[in-house]
Amino acid sequence: MLLAFSSVRAQTENCLSATDMDAPMRSGLVSAAQKDFQLVTRGDSATLRQSSIPSVADNFDGIAASIKDNQSALAGAKAEMRPPFLLEAESTQVIPHAEFLCGVFGKNGQTAKSAVFYLDNLPPGKYGVVIFDAAASSGARTVSLVLQQQNAEWKLAGFYVRPAESGGHDTAWYIDRAREFASKGQVHNAWLYYLEARMLVSPLPFMSTSVSDQLYDESQKVLPADLPAEGKTTDLTVGGTSYKLTAIFPDAVGDNLDLVVKYEASDIANTNQTYQRNEAVMKALLAKYPELRDAFAAVVARAVDPSGHDYGTLLAMKDIK
Repeated sequence: MLLAFSSVRAQTENCLSATDMDAPMRSGLVSAAQKDFQLVTRGDSATLRQSSIPSVADNFDGIAASIKDNQSALAGAKAEMRPPFLLEAESTQVIPHAEFLCGVFGKNGQTAKSAVFYLDNLPPGKYGVVIFDAAASSGARTVSLVLQQQNAEWKLAGFYVRPAESGGHDTAWYIDRAREFASKGQVHNAWLYYLEARMLVSPLPFMSTSVSDQLYDESQKVLPADLPAEGKTTDLTVGGTSYKLTAIFPDAVGDNLDLVVKYEASDIANTNQTYQRNEAVMKALLAKYPELRDAFAAVVARAVDPSGHDYGTLLAMKDIK
């Protein structure tokens, strides 16, 4: 994807909400977004690729795979478009850390109609953000399009599909479970369930709203110091070997919620040895945090080598002994 999350304010950014845009700008952006959304629902990746900016068109495989994975759910789905935003990056060079404050803010920060977008290494230009809420028989989804204006045309610059439910449950359910875990002192489970809740309410990984901000503030009260989080790694000792954990997060598969743990590995070429290491990491993780057995159906351990390639192993919770 073109855009990534950041958290540092730059000084050359401006955001216009739908009511702030002039009519021709808003009409052109909305029309282009609706056209691209229809291409997505038809599974027409080839045409969508042709209407993308060069950097996206040259690396389109991820978007094409996402469109294919969601095609059956989105085909014929009823979709409602949220009011769009226009992000203006006024600079003569790439902006390392861009922050766009959109809408009206109150004394306590964001309001119901505001949003903040954080983007790293953003080329100068005008970007439209258009989000569709799509109701489908297999579960509601949000489809988010980031469009960049090039001359008189809007070109696709980013594409994201996210579920509105996870493991058969909505955001409110995960918030309730997180609070229950916290009340029992199970802060690791609480933190991970807050992560899932925040993912469900955030259509884009680089967007925050009043709801996601409130969830973030609440989750910080249970943030464990001994789990990898917010860019921090932690060590897990297995026998006499120490493994550097780089990420741990929930992942919904069907009606189940699994736990994914990633760790650094010098080499994954020998898959038999890597499988054994993965299994050892799972066992050590559950031995250190037995509460995780109450919250997840399975664990996925992924050994990641220096080049970024990984080898994963999935085991049901009952099979990790």
